[in-house]
Amino acid sequence: MDQPKLERLLRLMKLLTANTTYNVDQLAERLSMSRRTVYRYIDTFREAGFVIKKTGDCIRLDKESPHFRDISQLVHFTEEEAVILKNAIENIDDTNLLKQNLKRKLYSVYDNKTLADTVVRGKNAPNIRTLIEAIEERRQATLHGYQSAHGGEVRDRRVEPFAFTTNYVQVWCYDPEDGRNKLFKTSRIGSVTLEGEWRHATEHREGFIDAFRLHGERRYRVRLELGMLAYNLLCEEYPLAERDVRQAGEGRWLLETEVAGMAGVGRFVVGLLDDIRIVDSPELTEYLHRYMTENTL
Repeated sequence: MDQPKLERLLRLMKLLTANTTYNVDQLAERLSMSRRTVYRYIDTFREAGFVIKKTGDCIRLDKESPHFRDISQLVHFTEEEAVILKNAIENIDDTNLLKQNLKRKLYSVYDNKTLADTVVRGKNAPNIRTLIEAIEERRQATLHGYQSAHGGEVRDRRVEPFAFTTNYVQVWCYDPEDGRNKLFKTSRIGSVTLEGEWRHATEHREGFIDAFRLHGERRYRVRLELGMLAYNLLCEEYPLAERDVRQAGEGRWLLETEVAGMAGVGRFVVGLLDDIRIVDSPELTEYLHRYMTENTL
């Protein structure tokens, strides 16, 4: 296989496994190739043994494919090595961005219980380890004393955990009570106990999480022109947004991305109004107008 084709395949694989989902037209646009070529490359993945998932008109590579597990074994740590890595990373000053990058990279390739302790420290670590066990063994779990963000209700929730967000901040679960997939914040869980086997595995789907860490079922296009200060802060605070940024001139950058709602991107823009111009986003303009009105009364 020639190098340019291999590079295109790897770029397509990255898009098909990202938190953001894409249809064929969007993939073709981002990769500067025809729809026909995108379909041909997807067939190449399928013929190689990868599992292709389609939700509506959006296409993804299933991370549960045996090939993904094989790839993860390319970076394998013994328990002793994991402890050494844990201690080495924790000795880096908390203000050093390198520390967070190392944690993020380790998480992306290795869901080991010891490395979970590297990312999640203190009383929350045992819950994370139990949830990892639930996912690995395909078992239901009871989240005891879960504190809901809506109304502050505290109660037990029996769910089917199947995936974490970055750094174990939230866990994707299927909630049989509501019949849908939800994100549960791990810091709001009192304790976790394992229950019986999954009963709704075919319903498990990770939802859309935007670069500003907001999740939801709807998607909104946002186009912002950023100055140098806004660009640097964006890359530092929301690293995933960097993939949707391109330079638009001397000291100017264009962010074109999808968001699940206006609250996340709105909070970012409010603090940098002098360095950001909204190019195209009626919903964001309306959100900011409402926010500024409510906070000046």
